[in-house]
Amino acid sequence: MPLRVLLSEAQIQARIRELGERITRDYPEGPLHLVCILKGACIFLADLARAIQRDVFIEFMGISSYGARKSSSGEVKVTKDLDTSLEDAHVLVVEDIVDSGVTLHYLTHLLEQRRPRSVRIVALLDKPDRRVRPIDVAYVGFQIPDEFVVGYGLDYAEKYRNLRDVCVLAE
Repeated sequence: MPLRVLLSEAQIQARIRELGERITRDYPEGPLHLVCILKGACIFLADLARAIQRDVFIEFMGISSYGARKSSSGEVKVTKDLDTSLEDAHVLVVEDIVDSGVTLHYLTHLLEQRRPRSVRIVALLDKPDRRVRPIDVAYVGFQIPDEFVVGYGLDYAEKYRNLRDVCVLAE
């Protein structure tokens, strides 16, 4: 399938540096747990964690609502839970893309039950036109149009994650 670059590696890295600076300022003290949503956000997490100039804890969760399709099934399931407590910690959910909001709506409610000090979201990409559930994204890398994107961790049927750019996947 043909690909068209939407966001270049240079644009992505510049924006991540800005996000890291903001997050560093916004969380001057207290434990900060970066909760990476597998698999798509792992590349974003690595670059973001290095851009944050303070100690962070890195955690991983697996959440699925897509499978091998291009749109959410609407059914969310936890495929890998956290290995540590979040009680009294600041939690920053690291997500590759916010689309319908269904997954993050479910996840933020799940994490809030674990009594953290705060739960906020940082997403590389946001597609607000696709939202079906209200979700507050505290830190957004880029708002993008309603096109199916791959690269920089995002996939289609587990392919394209290793691309350095974010690309539109054409039919």
